[in-house]
Amino acid sequence: MALWGGRFKQDSDVRFKHFNDSLKFDYKMALEDIEGSIAWANAIASVGVITDEELASLKKALEELYEEHKDNLEKIALCDDEDIHSYIERRLIEKVGVLGKKLHTGRSRNDQVALDLKLWCRHALESVLLSITNLQKQLLKVAKENQGQIFPGYTHLQRAQPITFSHYVLAYMQMFERDYRRFNNALSLMSTCPLGSAALAGTAYKIDRDKLAKELQFERATYNSLDAVSDRDHVIEILSCASISMVHLSRLAEDLIIYNSGEANFVELSDKVTSGSSLMPQKKNPDALELIRGKCGRVIGSLNAILMTTKALPLAYDKDLQEDKEGLFNALDTYHDCLDMMALVFEDIKINKENVLNAALGGYSNATELADYLVSKKIPFREAHEIVGSTVLYAIEQEKRLEELSLDEFKKFHAVFDESVYTCLDLNVALSKRDVLGGCALNQTKLEIERFENLLSSR
Repeated sequence: MALWGGRFKQDSDVRFKHFNDSLKFDYKMALEDIEGSIAWANAIASVGVITDEELASLKKALEELYEEHKDNLEKIALCDDEDIHSYIERRLIEKVGVLGKKLHTGRSRNDQVALDLKLWCRHALESVLLSITNLQKQLLKVAKENQGQIFPGYTHLQRAQPITFSHYVLAYMQMFERDYRRFNNALSLMSTCPLGSAALAGTAYKIDRDKLAKELQFERATYNSLDAVSDRDHVIEILSCASISMVHLSRLAEDLIIYNSGEANFVELSDKVTSGSSLMPQKKNPDALELIRGKCGRVIGSLNAILMTTKALPLAYDKDLQEDKEGLFNALDTYHDCLDMMALVFEDIKINKENVLNAALGGYSNATELADYLVSKKIPFREAHEIVGSTVLYAIEQEKRLEELSLDEFKKFHAVFDESVYTCLDLNVALSKRDVLGGCALNQTKLEIERFENLLSSR
């Protein structure tokens, strides 16, 4: 059923209809459309457009439609209506007759779709926040179980300084916490209700829009009708938040792909998240992580698409804005799946403790400790840096670790070296020295875990 047509002499070409219709994807907003329609029925009843009896009939029919569709939205997409608004209106008229034609009084599809999309975004983000929290809980569990596990820290993909596996995992906890806060902020910024803005100039009926906004659980009504019907900042912001978080997921996936490789063999992934080769029987491929890394591009692509769609749109509503939904729906589904898959990856991840310890011991990752040791002997850091660089070069030539050099060998580079040098080169000692806020010392790791436990328990 078209919601327009009186001004037209000819029917739409079937090719245009296929090109123009949006029910094939905006059916996802059916429940939100019904929710908004119930609120609008209350609003027009409050100004005398419909009677209390008519209001009761409309609400009963809308509630029936809600119950009918809440568990099976997909069947709506098979219908021939132009969009979700025309579908709901047609079904409503089937139930209550001419009365159903009164509901749209004072309302436009412009403010209707703006409302529906905001309601959909709100519901979707509530689910996303739960999935971020679930991933954080799984990461926190792994961090707690591996607090003392020495792990090689990297810069430039070169071994740098020893850390712990817990400290590594907690770095991603911080990233996902920022993601959580970004989405929460997006929820707050979009908590303005556009319903009552009509097509662009505002409704002609004396609706209490703030009361209407509160009924729909928004903080307030929008303040400008032109902006209200054309605003898609919340779509851009949500896709921006999802893109940033997907980058975090992709970075974590890349790390684990490298750590899972035969060359590193730091971690082993569960059979539940890996697959084999159709030709090579020995293969165990990190497909879940590679797909997360790959799907990052899809989400970022959706962000770029909506930015390009809106970059030159004149006020107020333009049909271009119909392009706001497919990318958003697909991106959030993709992002949500990736969050859940990463949580599954960490459910049964195995740390190969001997390999990570050997990697931390190798690569001269305790060289900084040796420089600090010389500083403690009153040698300026720049001079100490040079001495240690020469010492490392010598150790490489001798195919020895620093801690394997004899005291006589150390003294070739400076006379201040004594037996205490071996204590400073111990990796556990190196870790314990990083006992500052944000450092990798076990005491700081424990505090960070406690902070996250308190934070997650409060949600």
